[in-house]
Amino acid sequence: KTAGVPIDPKQVLNDCNVKVIYALSPQAKGKIERPYQWLQDRLVRTCIREDVSDIQQAQKILGQEILQYNYRRVHSTTQEVPYLRLQNALENGKSLFRNFKVKPPYESPKDIFCLRIDRVVDAYRKVSINNLSLKINKADPHETVNIRIYPINHGLAELRFWCKGRLVDVQKIKQQDLNLSIL
Repeated sequence: KTAGVPIDPKQVLNDCNVKVIYALSPQAKGKIERPYQWLQDRLVRTCIREDVSDIQQAQKILGQEILQYNYRRVHSTTQEVPYLRLQNALENGKSLFRNFKVKPPYESPKDIFCLRIDRVVDAYRKVSINNLSLKINKADPHETVNIRIYPINHGLAELRFWCKGRLVDVQKIKQQDLNLSIL
């Protein structure tokens, strides 16, 4: 949380329809921790075998182990070298990489990659952020609006007001008026 604005990468992933899977959860089924376990075990053994005494030496060994894992070692699950598997997938058009598209109801990447604050609209159809009062025309009093703050340039920010899954207003405000230290 920074200056009253929660920063949560999980919100961005949810808006992009990406389900978060935690490493030690049953859903991960070993897909996440298995390579790291191999690297950890291998790194420790190699450091002991080569009598490593400082972090710089260990970092060099880690780099070598990562290169071996990605470019030379046959992966235990796929029975393929990870780099060659990716190249094969790219050549055959089977890559998991996709062009980014904004999914409805969102209209712009500004609605996804932004800071977010929830506020309740008062009886005068206004909300406030750090003592800055903003009028919102299309939101009903006592409704909760999600304000998505997108920095446009060094001195200006775009505020996109969302209520009940629809964009109700867009305003441009000087960043200094918002008084948010993160901008």
